Amino acid sequence: MAPVMSGQPVLVTGVAGFIGFALARRLLDNGRAVVGIDNVNDYYDPALKEARLAVLRQFGAFSFHRADLADRKTTEAIFRDGSFGPVVHLAAQAGVRYSLQNPHAYLDSNLSGFLNVLEGCRHRKSEHLIFASSSSVYGSNRHLPFSVHDNVDHPISLYAATKKANELMAHAYSHLYGLPATGLRFFTVYGPWGRPDMAMYIFADAITKGRPIRLFNHGHMRRDFTYVDDVVEAVERIIDRAPAKADTPAQGEPDPGSSCAPWRIFNIGNNKTVEISRVVALLEQEFDRRAVTELVPMQPGDVPETCADIDDLMREVGFKPATPIETGIRNFAAWYRDYHRR
Repeated sequence: MAPVMSGQPVLVTGVAGFIGFALARRLLDNGRAVVGIDNVNDYYDPALKEARLAVLRQFGAFSFHRADLADRKTTEAIFRDGSFGPVVHLAAQAGVRYSLQNPHAYLDSNLSGFLNVLEGCRHRKSEHLIFASSSSVYGSNRHLPFSVHDNVDHPISLYAATKKANELMAHAYSHLYGLPATGLRFFTVYGPWGRPDMAMYIFADAITKGRPIRLFNHGHMRRDFTYVDDVVEAVERIIDRAPAKADTPAQGEPDPGSSCAPWRIFNIGNNKTVEISRVVALLEQEFDRRAVTELVPMQPGDVPETCADIDDLMREVGFKPATPIETGIRNFAAWYRDYHRR
């Protein structure tokens, strides 16, 4: 991948979300203009999203569209009239378990919305589309660590299926229209300003309020927890490194993680798996309170363990997420106390 280094403003979709906010703030801190899009829906407390936006609005180089990407005409207008270069698409309906309750939300946001983004990028001949995928695409894969070169044709949740579909849709546009696209499979991102529907926040809330915590798989779930600052560092480096079309066709069977088209996939993970019970213990230590735990079986759509192979990321981008879980949880707990005190 050759650096583009355009310095153009970056369009960040889902900018009021956890990763979108963190990325936008990093880019703005580093002197790059950001155009943000978000519909600020109520999947979780919109007040947290508005608080993130209030931080971003302190920067003069930040502009914002309150819009739903599933709205075709609105999205077309933003892409047609907007002044930006690379596109970082992080807007999505997230959550494995919620996809069991409200599947149509995933069709609207993750498929229709993504198609509108692809069409927007196609017509304005975008220099690089970076889009969020998920470690969930590995589904029933039992080969650890998960590699981008592994087959991921067996998702076990609708959420995962939509993320796999995003990768396939982006590849089709890269092949047909030469759109440079990079998919990022995020592994259990956590940290300050995190999502209230994710384990770290749920556990902190329960511990501080004396409510029981349900530990699935009887407390033996293991996750590759990845600190948000490491995630945005990787994304920032990738923005100006667009994949190029191969000069010659690949030989043999296609590789799931790369292509002759200008399309690539990276894992963004810590390359280290941590048992959920360890996370609870660290949060207990930070909040100086004992957790009340309930050991329960696995939930449908969940996998017992995740771990990212990040060899491709290190080779192509020169970066390896490495924030220890102890440091990350300390920073998250400090933010959580401050945010809820305010």
